[in-house]
Amino acid sequence: MKKQTQPQTSATTQSLLTSRLRTKVAHYLKSQTVFRQGDSSDSVMFIESGTVKITTVNTQGKEAVITLLVAGDYVGESCISNGSPVRLSTATAIAPTALIVIQKAEMIRGLHDEKDLAEQFITYMLKRNLKTESDLVDQLFNSTEKRLARALLLLAQYGKEGKPETAIATIPQETLAEMVGTTRSRVNFFMNKFRKLGFIHYNGGLQIHSSLLNVVLHD
Repeated sequence: MKKQTQPQTSATTQSLLTSRLRTKVAHYLKSQTVFRQGDSSDSVMFIESGTVKITTVNTQGKEAVITLLVAGDYVGESCISNGSPVRLSTATAIAPTALIVIQKAEMIRGLHDEKDLAEQFITYMLKRNLKTESDLVDQLFNSTEKRLARALLLLAQYGKEGKPETAIATIPQETLAEMVGTTRSRVNFFMNKFRKLGFIHYNGGLQIHSSLLNVVLHD
């Protein structure tokens, strides 16, 4: 029987669990909805493990994938700053996922009272803002191949200490296509190309190799 590898506890997870915040841990199965667009915006969640897809639907009923969030990301944090009482997007687990759930009022209190938590949260939000700006530049100026390679590297948390080659949940090609603004057939073409070049491989999940960075850096 294959031994299960226990995920490392991040500094933010430790901070949340050892703080005076009242929290709970919620577990979601693959394809299970965390919250829906229009639900009450009453809590912030921190991804301890797993992957969450964020989508939104316009008034014509067209759905778009905004982003995929992984371990170390917050979900639903906009409830702290915006004036809307409801969720503006839908969050769905696309792999077995564990979330640390903090009620909105409790999170606001923690950010006022606990310096370490506030510093970590502000740092995270600044990085998230930079990523959003980079996503826009990527969409405007880079080729489909580069956009796909960058999306995969970000999902694999490339550049984080101790994670040179990371296995992630196999993500539907339709979802990747929506993320990078192309068709499923184009994603399939480039995923096959990346696999043949040894940049990725499938082994119960999707293994992303750091060599995929060559695609992003190549002019």
